[in-house]
Amino acid sequence: MATTPPAPTSRPNPAQWVWYAFGGKLPDRCAEWVLHDVTCRTWVWRHLARALTQLAPFCVVVLLVPGPMWIRLSALALGVLVGLFYSLCYMGETGEHRAIKHGFPPGVARDTRTMRRDLDRANKHGVGYRPWWE
Repeated sequence: MATTPPAPTSRPNPAQWVWYAFGGKLPDRCAEWVLHDVTCRTWVWRHLARALTQLAPFCVVVLLVPGPMWIRLSALALGVLVGLFYSLCYMGETGEHRAIKHGFPPGVARDTRTMRRDLDRANKHGVGYRPWWE
């Protein structure tokens, strides 16, 4: 039975992670971690954490604008919903771009996610398993 590879040991520090969340490039020693970040089982949750980090300054600004609290909270809720919607729509492309930026060839993030998904299915259901919709 195959197991998933362990997470890379060279992780970014918190300041580097915030820079990475806003689209910055990490040092070359973190390239393996970036590929893990955009291809592991929890890559969608990691993407949402980066998106919420990007939306945090907007939230602070909206809350500091003078005016009735209900308008500020409504604007905050709608802004976060729209931001998360667009972030989720381009989630795959964003992960692919991050992998390319850190030196991986185009398509490697998508292919790695597909391979890991197929490995998980094979481990769970047996080799050769194909869902009825494929």
